[in-house]
Amino acid sequence: MIDSILIENMRSQLAQVSMKFVRYKYHEIDWNLRMVGLVGPRGIGKSTLIMQRILQEKGSQTALYLSADSSYFTQHNLTETASEFVKEGGTHLYLDEIHKYPEWSRELKEIYDVHPTLKVVFTGSSILDLLKGQADLSRRAVIYHMQGLSFREYLKMFHEIDLPPLSWDKIMENRMDHLAIEHPLPLFRQYLKEGYYPFSKEGAFSARLDQMVMQTLETDIVQYASLSISSGRKLRRLMAIIAQSAPFKPDYTSIANTLGISRNIVPDYLLYMERTGLIGQLRDETGGLRSLGKIEKVYLDNTNLMYALGANQANIGNVRETFFYNQVRVVKEIISSKVSDFVVGENTYEIGGRKKGNAQIANVNNGYVVKDDIEYGFGKTIPLWMFGLLY
Repeated sequence: MIDSILIENMRSQLAQVSMKFVRYKYHEIDWNLRMVGLVGPRGIGKSTLIMQRILQEKGSQTALYLSADSSYFTQHNLTETASEFVKEGGTHLYLDEIHKYPEWSRELKEIYDVHPTLKVVFTGSSILDLLKGQADLSRRAVIYHMQGLSFREYLKMFHEIDLPPLSWDKIMENRMDHLAIEHPLPLFRQYLKEGYYPFSKEGAFSARLDQMVMQTLETDIVQYASLSISSGRKLRRLMAIIAQSAPFKPDYTSIANTLGISRNIVPDYLLYMERTGLIGQLRDETGGLRSLGKIEKVYLDNTNLMYALGANQANIGNVRETFFYNQVRVVKEIISSKVSDFVVGENTYEIGGRKKGNAQIANVNNGYVVKDDIEYGFGKTIPLWMFGLLY
């Protein structure tokens, strides 16, 4: 029989969840699938999203929300809990932070195979742990990836300014039909500093963000890769190097010498940090797929990290590039350009401030200048902030 305390805990948490703002990924998930995984960095709202789903469906009578790191699982296992839940008429099982549960992949497989009427949704704060077990679940679970707030979502969540997502084509045409925002630039500046993570609304943002970074480096990555405590310290040093230099073209030998590790380990460290949402790695066109191309630049994942880790000394040119790369990658494959900053599809993009000219892309077909500090675009000049409306 399902412990009544679990039900009480779920209802208590649901009572604190608001439906005023829902993340973009909510509407992209096929909730009718038998097993769904929602993965992404810490602190971007995955737990809230699945609790909103329970509220939206008004299914708390036949739904059960559990956190995989609950003390409940010191004396119970997942498969037995699911079986008892189904016997009592349960139809939807929501499992938060599943990667913190030992043997999670094996038990989810068993639940899927034994209970065909049960729908399971699980989340994980670290994409690493989920991908580690994904091979076993590839025929069963559909994995959705989520990232932090877009500028559009920030406007809705923090300022109650409700804008529709803009398609890529409309942005390319400088189409801003009926956008209910008169002067976006002051709000855009706020977003760049403290708007990517929903928890910034709770206060003490810098401290919370620093804690999130440390937990990702010292807990998520170390546990996933079975690294030593000393490796965790080296990851922190690597994060400091990136924070001071990003974006930069990685010199694996130099980084290895600085950290006192083998050169061959550096790409692994960077990949771990990328997949946990701490950095982004811009690749060239050689691989066809973004995961296979040669690394041309390493970025901090988002502009909030730049300001927090750089003590507000972030270079504005680097901030602009980071924002563009971070937002565009959600909807398009973005790679490095040999003559400018980025290539998306058949188009080349040069990122800069109000006075940025087009000399660098004058001889490039389908070249665009993306300018900060302007409210409206014209021709092939597009305001930088508009790329925050993509999702």
